[in-house]
Amino acid sequence: MSRRCELSGVNRQIGHKVSHSNIKTKREFKPNLVDVTLSSDALGQSYKLRITAAALRSVDHRGGLDGYLLKAKEEQLSTRAAKIRRNLKKKLSETVAA
Repeated sequence: MSRRCELSGVNRQIGHKVSHSNIKTKREFKPNLVDVTLSSDALGQSYKLRITAAALRSVDHRGGLDGYLLKAKEEQLSTRAAKIRRNLKKKLSETVAA
């Protein structure tokens, strides 16, 4: 399982651990990933995603999974989240046309 957020695309970062004597050793900063189940109101379905805590706050701020996915760019989403976004746009365009 990769250490990457499925919604925001946040990945691990590489940096230095610096000692008191200024000796630098490589270390990695891992994102705070949580397993959550988010439901889509338009699609009427729930999805299990592995996202960061910051992305979860953004989902709440934008009014749920649907609002977040509609504002997100396709490049930063994972393949699963991009597929959900395409299904959501398709469903919304069908309801507007009808």
